[in-house]
Amino acid sequence: EVQLVESGGGLVQAGGSLRLSCAASGFTFDDYAIGWFRQAPGKEREGIGCISSIDGREYYADSVKGRFTISSDNAKNAVYLQMNSLKPEDTAVYYCATYVDEIVVHTGSCDALDEYGQGTSVTVSS
Repeated sequence: EVQLVESGGGLVQAGGSLRLSCAASGFTFDDYAIGWFRQAPGKEREGIGCISSIDGREYYADSVKGRFTISSDNAKNAVYLQMNSLKPEDTAVYYCATYVDEIVVHTGSCDALDEYGQGTSVTVSS
C-alpha cells in the first residue's frame, strides 16, 4: 500500500522560506515520478512539480519555477520541497504525490496524478 506522509507546514512571513518533507512507503521510487501539488481554499488543485525516475528531470509549474525545488532521497524514501521567496498566494495545503512517470516524460508536465498524502498546510502572511 502506497503511503505518503507530509510534514513541515506552518506559518511564514512573505519572503521567507519553508521546507516540506514527505515520508514515502509501500512503493519503489523507480516506479513513479514523485512530486508535489497544492490546493488553496476555494481553488482547484495546482501542480507544483515532480521528478521523473525515467530521465531524472525535474518539471516545475511556471508559478514556482526559480523559487521552489523538489529533491528526493531514495535511501530514506523521502521527498522534499524547498520553498523560497514565499508569497501570500502560495498559501495552500501542500500534498506529496506520485505520478505516472511515462506520461510525465511524454507530456513534460506532472498531470498524471496517481497517489497522494493527507497534505500539510502552509500559510504565508503579508
